[in-house]
Amino acid sequence: MPRVIECLDERTASLAETCDALNARGFDPHDEDSLAHAALWLRRLGNDDRFLGDVLVNQLAQRHREDSMENAYSPQVVMLAPPNGNTFIRANIWPSADEHMVRASGGDSFVLGLPHDHNFDFLTLGYFGPGYWSDYYEYDYGEVTGWRGEAVPSLRHIGRSRLEPGKLMLYRAHIDVHAQYAADALSVSLNIMHTTGAQGWLDQYRFDLERGEIGAIVSPGPSEAFLKLAVALGSDEALDLASRFARRHPSDRLRLAAWDALAARESDAAARDALWREAEGAGSRLVAMEAKTRRAELVGA
Repeated sequence: MPRVIECLDERTASLAETCDALNARGFDPHDEDSLAHAALWLRRLGNDDRFLGDVLVNQLAQRHREDSMENAYSPQVVMLAPPNGNTFIRANIWPSADEHMVRASGGDSFVLGLPHDHNFDFLTLGYFGPGYWSDYYEYDYGEVTGWRGEAVPSLRHIGRSRLEPGKLMLYRAHIDVHAQYAADALSVSLNIMHTTGAQGWLDQYRFDLERGEIGAIVSPGPSEAFLKLAVALGSDEALDLASRFARRHPSDRLRLAAWDALAARESDAAARDALWREAEGAGSRLVAMEAKTRRAELVGA
């Protein structure tokens, strides 16, 4: 399960002070000194029980006049400090199960009950409210290729706990899996996120816990969407690019996206089957296993 960080400090720090401290040293979760430094400043920031409310009130007062893509994230997530080097800071808002937004939108909209890992490391601190619950699991990322239905023999349940106020944890990329459940009451967590240039090419998975299998890849990048749109528009250049990506791109995920884009252009089931049969022998185990699934779906359609 995520590593609990014991970091006791009663001092408070402003958001600006925290950003300055992190910008000066960065955040490397694999370096103990760097990890301790970031955890200390997250603790101090969390000790200020008024700063987040002040940030939100200020944003509302400005009526989002200063909104930009750097500050945007999602309605559930507040970007407190945009990416600087390999680090950014955010706040996550976790509604309880009986709140209208959860009842109206469903738990999936808040990633509730969706067992998943992360393709990045991050520190998290329980800031407000009782905190969300999680069932925690661990697995060996190196043993899986990532196709739907792939068995994950190493996936094992570690325990259930809650991100209580003041609890500070490190979620480890490609190790920690959690199925998250609604907080007992509205809660907020603070995160210091670690990013790398390779992150966009590293897969994040949803897991089928009953079967002990990969459920899906849940980290598609913009390249996949752009490629599918370009192929759908039908230019010769886009088709040529997709054909080359499908057969030779170093990312298996993008190769699969290219095959999907090419298959979507085929109106005839026999043509799609022939294309996926070709994909099975194109040199990627991920693509081959997904191609078998696509061909089986064509038979059952």
